[in-house]
Amino acid sequence: MNVSIIDQLKKKKILSLLKDGQRVDGRAFDEPRPLVVDTGVIPKAEGSARIRLGDTEVVTGVKIQPDKPFPDLGDRGIFICTAEILPLADPNAEPGPPNEDVIELARVVDRGIRESSMIDLTKLVLQKDKSVVGLFVDNSVTDYDGNLFDACSYASVASIMSCKIPKWEMVNDVPTLVDGQVSDPPITTIPVSVTMGKIGDYVIVDPNADEWSCMDARITITTNSNGNICAIQKGGDDGFTLEQLLKCSQISIATGAKIREILKKVSGS
Repeated sequence: MNVSIIDQLKKKKILSLLKDGQRVDGRAFDEPRPLVVDTGVIPKAEGSARIRLGDTEVVTGVKIQPDKPFPDLGDRGIFICTAEILPLADPNAEPGPPNEDVIELARVVDRGIRESSMIDLTKLVLQKDKSVVGLFVDNSVTDYDGNLFDACSYASVASIMSCKIPKWEMVNDVPTLVDGQVSDPPITTIPVSVTMGKIGDYVIVDPNADEWSCMDARITITTNSNGNICAIQKGGDDGFTLEQLLKCSQISIATGAKIREILKKVSGS
């Protein structure tokens, strides 16, 4: 039996359950999986976090160092987010350059944090147009069970919230580390992404791997601490009705508020 037939049978079973108001793992349609967050898991990183969203696990580290600013952004620090799926996380993952799905994953996580203005990058300037502080966030997926968008986003946000920024001073136009002095990151808000999948006419929150494999469409909505939507990413071949989009927006705000409280507790905010 080939994979396409297996996927069709799986989708048929999942749709049958959804029609009866059930999901394969017993959750309500708008119920995310349990989220567990640990910080400080990489001693040599300036900030780090390990999260488990159900059985999806991501380990994230933050590297902070002086760098040259982008040519048109000399008055702002640098923020870059990357992602990789380790071969041990999923049988379909392969070593080598990231594929389109992994590139999209990194961009969605990056955009949610960047568009929320979580980090005040104007406070990470050592010398305008010459030297700034760069935050480089690297996500490594160590176990896959669906919905990497939210898992990597939560891990990235938690690692940023837990990081400490070393102090540098410009000496003869060269950034010089001041030993023993660190500061908290200039955080202005806590962005939280919520991903919803559409299977048939049903919308579910935080799809697991089985649900993810047979979705017709998906949407990831990121909100800030004020409950304002700051980023949206849609994927899949099908679309969402206006009513479904409004429902997804409401769910993202309500679920985001709950996730945000978990992130606040682990970071001590």
